[in-house]
Amino acid sequence: MKAELRGLPPEIADKVGLRLLAAGTMLEEDPEGAYAQAKVARRLAARLPIVRAAVAETAYAAGEYQAALTDYRALRRMSGGDEYLPVIADCERALGKPEEALRIAKEAAGARMDQATAIEMCMVEAGARADLGQEAEALRLLERKIRETQHARALNDTSKARLRYAYADLLVNRGEVDQARDWFSAAAKLDRDGVTGADDRIAELDGLVLDFGDDEDEDELDLLADDPDRDDSEDDDFEEDFEEEEDFDDEESDDEESDEDSDVGDEFEDDEFDDSDADDSDEDDSVGDEAEVADDHEDTDQDDKTEDM
Repeated sequence: MKAELRGLPPEIADKVGLRLLAAGTMLEEDPEGAYAQAKVARRLAARLPIVRAAVAETAYAAGEYQAALTDYRALRRMSGGDEYLPVIADCERALGKPEEALRIAKEAAGARMDQATAIEMCMVEAGARADLGQEAEALRLLERKIRETQHARALNDTSKARLRYAYADLLVNRGEVDQARDWFSAAAKLDRDGVTGADDRIAELDGLVLDFGDDEDEDELDLLADDPDRDDSEDDDFEEDFEEEEDFDDEESDDEESDEDSDVGDEFEDDEFDDSDADDSDEDDSVGDEAEVADDHEDTDQDDKTEDM
């Protein structure tokens, strides 16, 4: 970074350097704040590739895909390389233009890329295919890339893990949960740094994710209501006990109110409690049924995929 900043006046270089440092520090926890810092650096030194790279990366992380697309394209013009094609295509996809993403993928097919960049391009292309409803073709693309790179020693394990994670994610969308779990496990074994979050997806598929949201009690009541072995007489006994307890509370309340001064008014109106009850009824619906597991794959295809892992 210092080498690129040397061409700037010292005061400007210091300001740009501080903004870039702040953007890099904030990127993971506060991508919007990081993007704001990077934009200040761009106003001071828009022609520096390191500045445009910082703006593009933070914009992408903050979900500002149109802005990221603009800066990534500028970076490609500055560098003359093709390493930015995957993220440019992904921005197009995020903007709802899968056809444009596929056009860029076709352009990238004839470009010179390292294996990690080629994997990123493959995953974006597969995602665009899936966006267009071409899930079978998307799976085929990922399967082929897995086979091609299975024994590539020069390829880092993180890229291999990301490729398998993308494949597993597509399988989940197709309802092939058992096979998806196997591929998430394969990704987790390669993902030593936990970049993909494959372990979390495995736990989710295994039903080990606990939801402590406000609607937990409502969900449990819904499950009880659907239980065929549940004895409704327990509810009747509970309601009777509750009504007796409520009557007792009313009698105590009447005795207490009779001792108060007559000019003291009620603090709350009944309709306020009615409004509160109405609000509570608008909680999120309970969790629906899980997707069925499809068993349509042939045994021979399963064996090939297991060997690829």
